[in-house]
Amino acid sequence: MKEKVVQVKIVYYGPGRCGKTTNLEYINKTYRKQIVSEMVSLKTHGDRTLFFDFLPFDMGKIKGYDIKIQLYTVPGQVKYNATRKLVLRGVDGIVFVGDAMAKQREKNIRSLNQLHENLQSYKESIFKLPLVMQYNKVDLKEHGIPIMPVELMQKDLNSRLRVPYFEASAITGYNVAATLKKIISSTVISIQKKLL
Repeated sequence: MKEKVVQVKIVYYGPGRCGKTTNLEYINKTYRKQIVSEMVSLKTHGDRTLFFDFLPFDMGKIKGYDIKIQLYTVPGQVKYNATRKLVLRGVDGIVFVGDAMAKQREKNIRSLNQLHENLQSYKESIFKLPLVMQYNKVDLKEHGIPIMPVELMQKDLNSRLRVPYFEASAITGYNVAATLKKIISSTVISIQKKLL
């Protein structure tokens, strides 16, 4: 009998240097036992840009299907939009990583608008796909770096989408697991409906 496997693709999306890769590195380090493959990082000329990393998680079975989770990041720099678009192909769930630093406000908004456009090119809707917002780098407040209040980030990024959100620090791991669990559960629920 052929093994029934459902591949679940979750993409961490957001502006350059917002903490997408740091999220995955933290998950990779923290959940070693659940990760069956090595993290793959393809570096581009912009050296800090990661093409994608993925870590399949073995989730056990749902309706007799084995669930395999793959986590990807997209490169954040503006010039890599073609790659970002490619990585979004066949996406099942998205974590939008917003940068809480006050000076990144415009970049967050631009990145979210671009995500919306990139999904439309695959006839997907940002309003229908499982999506979780992560407002990263809240730890910088302690270092005297101006960060945006969560209300402002909600207004900018989540007033229409109204998806779950977490304040987080990918460096310290604060709410990294909570973000991941939420996107996995939302995505698996949406896939279950399709398997009916």
